[in-house]
Amino acid sequence: MSDHDAPTTEAPTNEAPTTEAGTTDASANEASEQVDETRERVDQARQIAELEDAWRRTAAELDNFRKRCARDVVRGREQERAAVATSWLPVLDNLERALEHASSDPESVVEGVRAVLAQAVGVLADLGYPRRDDDGRAFDPAVHEAVSTMSGEGLVPGTVAQVVRPGYGPDDKLLRPAAVVVATRAT
Repeated sequence: MSDHDAPTTEAPTNEAPTTEAGTTDASANEASEQVDETRERVDQARQIAELEDAWRRTAAELDNFRKRCARDVVRGREQERAAVATSWLPVLDNLERALEHASSDPESVVEGVRAVLAQAVGVLADLGYPRRDDDGRAFDPAVHEAVSTMSGEGLVPGTVAQVVRPGYGPDDKLLRPAAVVVATRAT
């Protein structure tokens, strides 16, 4: 036998055989990956839809809360206005009574008007704005409005010498500053 006639053997290779079964396995893997990707996309779309729904519900709740707060503010203002007006009704009643008796004794009318004034000052005090007694107090531009100056013996410079128009309310929530004459040094 010659070298040419000897049977030849092929060396084994690492390549996968290309059979129909091998082709089917690769296609199955690709199909499985596509199914997994599709499921993942469906899950993501579902999560996005749920988040959008939650966002819309929260936005609607916030809008309803804003509207409810606006209604509550309006209702509170109306109630407060009614309470303030109600507290002034006795003052108006007493002013009408004073006018009814205006033709009678003038001294009793003046006394009645003083009583009504005290009642009105009391109403303001009850509302949190008491009348300020600033005579002799140090002048403070935050709570006083200087309308004039005055010098004289016995007056301490920089203090309120006279109240022209009273102020109402405490220092931290002043309703109206007092119009005052401020004492200065004698020249």
